Amino acid sequence: MRRLFRKSNDHKYESPSFICMPLRTHEQVIGVLNLSRKRDHKAFSKSDLKYLKSLLTHISLAVENATLLKEAKDATRKLQQAVGEQSLQLIEIQQQALQSMEISHQAQKIEAMGTLAGGIAHHFNNLLMGIQGRTSLMLMDIDPTHLFYEHLKGIEEQVVSAANLTKQLLGFARRGKYEVKSTDLNELMKKTSRMFGRTKKEITIHCKFQEDLWAAEIDREQIEQVMMNLYDNAWQAMPGSGELILETQNARLDQDFSKLFSVTEGNYVQISVADNGCGMDEATRQRIFEPFYTTKEMGRGIGLGLASTYGIIKNHDGFINVYSEKGAGTTFNLYLPASENRVSEKRGTTEDILKGNEMILLVDDEKLILEVGKQILDKLGYKVIVAKSGQEAIEIYKEEQEKIDIVILDMIMPDVDGRVVYERLKEINPAVKVLLSSGYSITGQAQEILDKGCNEFIQKPYNLKDLSLKLREILD
Repeated sequence: MRRLFRKSNDHKYESPSFICMPLRTHEQVIGVLNLSRKRDHKAFSKSDLKYLKSLLTHISLAVENATLLKEAKDATRKLQQAVGEQSLQLIEIQQQALQSMEISHQAQKIEAMGTLAGGIAHHFNNLLMGIQGRTSLMLMDIDPTHLFYEHLKGIEEQVVSAANLTKQLLGFARRGKYEVKSTDLNELMKKTSRMFGRTKKEITIHCKFQEDLWAAEIDREQIEQVMMNLYDNAWQAMPGSGELILETQNARLDQDFSKLFSVTEGNYVQISVADNGCGMDEATRQRIFEPFYTTKEMGRGIGLGLASTYGIIKNHDGFINVYSEKGAGTTFNLYLPASENRVSEKRGTTEDILKGNEMILLVDDEKLILEVGKQILDKLGYKVIVAKSGQEAIEIYKEEQEKIDIVILDMIMPDVDGRVVYERLKEINPAVKVLLSSGYSITGQAQEILDKGCNEFIQKPYNLKDLSLKLREILD
């Protein structure tokens, strides 16, 4: 603080009525207060100076507080922005967690029901095997003009229908791959959409298939069933008329997306089936893959189509994502793992029943299967030895391996299962020929046995022609 006076001998201008006072905060000068008394030019008194010092202190504090308030507001704004961003991230993480829990819960529930459905289908197929076998035997011995011939053919057709039902059950139970081949899904989509379009003229089908689509390792018959199930579901949602949009594309799934659906990240083939039908609410969407759940009227479905679709895709190590809104249509997105293998060509089939005269060891723990199977093989001209358990089959083969040309081996047996029996037979004779048979399907344990060198697989219930063709494929 300095007072300046009028000019004196040292040439300084000094005045007791003019004063400069610095504004300080934390020993830092932030400004200067200039004061003068122009009216009376009186000098500032000591009490004036004391008052001005106090005033300056308050001004400095006010400036400091204002600065601090501004800084606090800026910090608060930045904090709110950061909290907002974190909150959005937390909400997104929470939504992903809830969605993942929902998917996991749904998968666990369907898995439990699938185990039950698979067991029922297995035993049901064994019963159908007895009906199919006896019907085939009667048809071989009866003239087509006989009164009962058409009835027997009708029974055979019903067995096929029942077997298709068990295939859907096995598909839902994720035990339903029968013959897996590297396949061009564009060709499969074209084939199935043409079949569907011929019977549903009121539906307009739009196709957008990616060129150079990756192949996929699939059971063609089952994926065709999946597509027909989805087409039929779309048709049911579009009474009168509507549009069906079919698309395929290559998809690379990252870790975050694949983790949400509990699959491995990597290359997938995506199939989309969309309709502009009535759509569904969230409660319905949550239940569409449950077996025997249906919103259709009586006589238009029993609720197994989408359940088996879910099981089949899961059994192919894929997954399904469904989007739907009430009144806005539905889109099913299917993802199947891509394959680097070349597309396999389909083999031609014959309608003839092929006979033989080789020796066959028939192994099964079901008495009915042994009785009917032996009679069928007898009709086909083969010589047959039966074994009613895995252990008995091993003992018979040790003694008769030179005479036995092929073994028909059941996969599920109570004492020694098919896998162990096959391994023991290979130890006895590395060149043994084996046709694996089961009421289940070519997946899991059956596939393991085939991978170890087992020749072929046949699904129960099989008819006389199918068995005759399988045997000649292996023996010839």
